[in-house]
Order: sequence, then C-alpha cells, then structure tokens
Amino acid sequence: MEPRINYRKVAPGALQAMLGLEECVRQSGLDHVLLDLIKTRASQLNGCAYCIDMHTKDARARGESEQRLYALAAWRETPFFGPRERAALAWTETVTLIADGHAPDDVYEEARRSFSEKELVDLTLAIVAINGWNRLAISMRTVPGTYRAAAAIPESR
Repeated sequence: MEPRINYRKVAPGALQAMLGLEECVRQSGLDHVLLDLIKTRASQLNGCAYCIDMHTKDARARGESEQRLYALAAWRETPFFGPRERAALAWTETVTLIADGHAPDDVYEEARRSFSEKELVDLTLAIVAINGWNRLAISMRTVPGTYRAAAAIPESR
C-alpha cells in the first residue's frame, strides 16, 4: 500500500486543530486505559489498520492484556470488561455507527449511569476524535506498522 497524501505536511493547521482536540481528550481525566479501548474499538469498526496498530501498541505499553485486546471485537461475549468499560464500548459503537441507530436512548442511559455529564461529553469527544483520525488515515492510506509506542506509557491521567 502506498500513502496518498501526507496530510500532516500539507495541512499543518488542520493537524494542529485535530491535535488540540486530542490534547483536550487526554487532559479530560478519563482513564487512559479506557481511552485506548475505545480508540481501538472504533478503529476496528472503521477498519483503520494504522489506528488499530497504534492504539493496541499504546494499550500494551500501558499494561493492557493481550487477552482483552484480542477479545475487544467480541467484548459483549466475554467477562473481561467491567460495567463502565462496557458502557463506554457500547457508546463508542453507537457514536461510530451513528447512521445505524442515531444513538438510541437505552445505550445513552447505560452510558449516563456510568459517566457524569462531563465525562460523557469527554468520552463522546474522544470518539469523535478517533473517528476523525480513522477517516484521515484510511482515506490518505497511512501505512500501518510504523508507529512506535513509548517503552512504557504511564497509566496516570
């Protein structure tokens, strides 16, 4: 696969705006392990190989287990994820696939029971951000396999 356009070089202002949203999400107070899970799950749904590669590497560097990463695509069928993670993953799928059901009330209510209003807005912004990154990487054919995570990424917020 050959990359199409180096969007980082061609549109640095747009890249800075995307990175600004990413920094807002990073500083939101949401658990970074949870963010790794939702970024990976959205990337799976969108078929973004580059982002799947990136976020699974970050998750492993943060101490995430291989078992949970392998099971993420079938998270509903496993006992590996807690209630808050399940609510976040369901919300991730709903927001990522928004045309399929327009964020049904039952999925929203489940997320609302697990997250404060601020956290739910932050979680939604994280989902919006990863969906944007997915669309950039897929459409511009960003080549997977080149991303390197830090040796160990701290779990702290």
